[in-house]
Amino acid sequence: MTTIFSGVQPTGTVTIGNYIGAFRQFTELQHESDCLFCIVDQHAITVQQDPEELRRTIRSLAALYVASGIDPEKAVLFIQSEVPAHAQAAWIMQSISYIGELERMTQFKDKSSGQEGISVALLTYPPLMAADILLYNTNIVPVGDDQTQHLELTRVLAERFNRRYGEVFTMPEIRIPKNGARIKSLQDPMKKMSKSDPNKKATISLLDTPKEIEKKVKSAVTDSEGIVKYDVENKPGVSNLLTIESAMSGESIDSLVAKYEGQGYGAFKAGVAESIINHLSPIQEKYYELLESPVLDEILDKGAEKANSIASVTLQKMERAMGLGRQR
Repeated sequence: MTTIFSGVQPTGTVTIGNYIGAFRQFTELQHESDCLFCIVDQHAITVQQDPEELRRTIRSLAALYVASGIDPEKAVLFIQSEVPAHAQAAWIMQSISYIGELERMTQFKDKSSGQEGISVALLTYPPLMAADILLYNTNIVPVGDDQTQHLELTRVLAERFNRRYGEVFTMPEIRIPKNGARIKSLQDPMKKMSKSDPNKKATISLLDTPKEIEKKVKSAVTDSEGIVKYDVENKPGVSNLLTIESAMSGESIDSLVAKYEGQGYGAFKAGVAESIINHLSPIQEKYYELLESPVLDEILDKGAEKANSIASVTLQKMERAMGLGRQR
């Protein structure tokens, strides 16, 4: 069976963009593939984090995974730092990485630009990401456009290792999310909705209250035409809201355009907000049930045990291939 790996950082707030573009697809993939979903907390510390806040965010993200539909009986859900092989394998991947290729990573250049005291971890993030993926004999990695460069480097490193030391790694393939996955910012519909956006009005969190959702949708950028029509080039704001309601309600965009014909943006935005609230309500209810429940710990304990059993085998193969330690 195909193995799929995905990692999400426990930073920022999970948005409906993350949910539509990734989480909801994960719930479909778990029925047809062996899926491993990792909370990549070690990636989060490439920049300074408040320890208590990081712990809260890790647990919150785990609860959101399950509340969104990840079935721990079908998929493995675990925390990266609870599987020591990730950090150990990352060191090995660093040893075959070149400084020049890491410095060329777009995210490193963007995040380090104009900063003083740049963390080395920001530079060596890609070899850790490569280790995350390669430890599980991963066939497919679903990623957004912003991570394809890192995935391409993962493939380069896997090929380099296999060529030097023998066939240890499976070559992972990149899978870009299906159409409709790129939800845009509510305040700038030319940019994708991002959980790191400092403008809170630009994003809708999975945990926003109904009033917060209504307020954010009401203030969403549209245009002065007052006609609900899907036209990404000329009406990006309206098109984005149509995409969101379609994803939340299951109705086609064409049927939504017909539904709002002649009604103006007031009724349109109210309908979009209602569809989001109705869709998120059961997810939020499940989330709050899980958040402080021992059930969540049981899920994460089981996931860590399973992930450790797979990753440790791959790590031993890596070390043996390179001549590390005593022959086993």
